[in-house]
Parts: sequence; C-alpha cells; structure tokens
Amino acid sequence: MPLAATEARHPAAKGLQDRPLAGAAAALAEAQVAAAAAVRAALPAIAAAAETAAAALEAGGRLAYAGAGSSGVMALADALELPGTFGLAPERAPVLLAGGAATLLHMTGAVEDDPAAAGAEVARLALGPADALVAVSASGTTPYTLAAAAAARAAGCPVVGIANVAGSPLLACADRPVFLDTGAEVVAGSTRMGAATAQKVALNMISTLAALRLGHVHDGLMVNLVADNAKLRARAARIVAELAGVSPEAGAAALAGAGGAVKPAILLAAGAADPAASLAAAGGRLGPALATLDR
Repeated sequence: MPLAATEARHPAAKGLQDRPLAGAAAALAEAQVAAAAAVRAALPAIAAAAETAAAALEAGGRLAYAGAGSSGVMALADALELPGTFGLAPERAPVLLAGGAATLLHMTGAVEDDPAAAGAEVARLALGPADALVAVSASGTTPYTLAAAAAARAAGCPVVGIANVAGSPLLACADRPVFLDTGAEVVAGSTRMGAATAQKVALNMISTLAALRLGHVHDGLMVNLVADNAKLRARAARIVAELAGVSPEAGAAALAGAGGAVKPAILLAAGAADPAASLAAAGGRLGPALATLDR
C-alpha cells in the first residue's frame, strides 16, 4: 500500500532537530501557512458543503459532526461555536467524537478504531434525511469516522467528508467530498499541524457560509448572536445601532425591548411596528425585512 501523503517526509524536516529554535519555528510556520493556503483549491467543494449544511438547518434539521483525535477536536471546536455566534440551539449541532467527552481530558488512540461506537451514536441521534453530517479525518481512513459517515448515509443523511488524502475512503463515501491537499507534515504523520490547520479553516468556512445563506450574518455582522455575557451584550447593542442607524443608547434600548434578540431589535430600532412579523415574512433574513420599511 502506498504511503499516505500525511505520513511522508516533508522537505523541511531534514535536520530540523539541529536548527536553532527560531529557524525551526520558521519552518513550522511556513508549513502551516502553506496548509491554510491549500484550502483555496477546495473552495467549490467547500461552497457545495455549505449549501448542504444550510439546507439541513433551514429545513429544521441538524448539522452533526463526526471525528476522532485531532480531526475530532477541530470538528468539536466548530460545533461549539455555532450557538453563540449564529444562534443555533446546541442540540442542533451534535458531535460524534470517538471516545466521548472523556477523550477531551486524555486523548487515546484506540477509540478511533471502534466503528461500532460510531454506528451506535448515529442510531442514538437518529440522523436522517432532514439532517447533514460533517465527517472529518486527515487520512480519510479512520474507522470511527468512516463508520459514522457510512451509517449516516445509509440512513439517508447527506454526508460532507473532509480529508487530507486524495482518493481516501471518506472522500469516496461522502455526498460532498472536500479534499484538502496539505501533503506531508514537517513532523511526519502529526496531522494536528498542517492537516488540522486546513480542516479548521474549511470548517470555519462551511459553517460561516451556511450562516450567510440562512441570513445570520448581515454586512459582516453577527445578527443572530446569543449575547450571554457583557462583551457580547455590548457587541449586540453596537450591531443594532449600526444597522438601524440609531444612537448607541437607542440601540441598547431596542435590544432590551426585543428581549436581547438582535434581528428583532434592529427592526424595532428602525421603526418596524411588528418586528417578528417582518422577519417571518422575510424568511428570517434581515436585509429583505429592512427593505420593506419606509426609512
């Protein structure tokens, strides 16, 4: 069997241990930057994956994630950000992580070789046609992740597969394959480095593009954020004031009047008599709702 690209020797690896740390750091940084740049070649696939994710969420379904090891951590990090950033209820972004929560305190390798656990999780969550699953594996061969993708697809759930090895089983299994051509790691096989960097970029893009499609971002601002701390409450008030064209004080007052919900607060501050009705008529999208107001 040919050596996977992620297991190959990187040209910058020779003599790495003998370099001054500043020189070794430069080699590592250059490899990370190159890995992030590799995402550009996958932009059409990433956009298609985002359409799949958005379609599931718009229809009331869930956007699930699956992975093991470093890839699982990247998937988990993206899922955990969705509620606060885009207002998605946590139960609508479930994560199938090999080894469960315990692996976050002590990551062990054996759990990624347990396909039965992945199948059981897919069954427990009852993933189906209304949902979408994003499965992430650097090698594209991780048994847990492959089993999760296969079980989800068998249940009719569309699968986005993200992998860093061309022609890998995960990419072949996925409805929406996303190949990230990051190649060899400076520390051979350490896919927490370049491969994971590219995965994080791709995952960020998929979820953000889905949020754009769903109307949760307007002019680069988080109009569906959950303001559950002082920093976010201040940000939400600024967003309301900026998009409604009112003073910061009026923005904060509108936010309070809308119970902390940013989109209704913007419409309220902009003069909507019934912000909820305006939003509903616009399919939850702020731009069309604002366009109906006589401002």
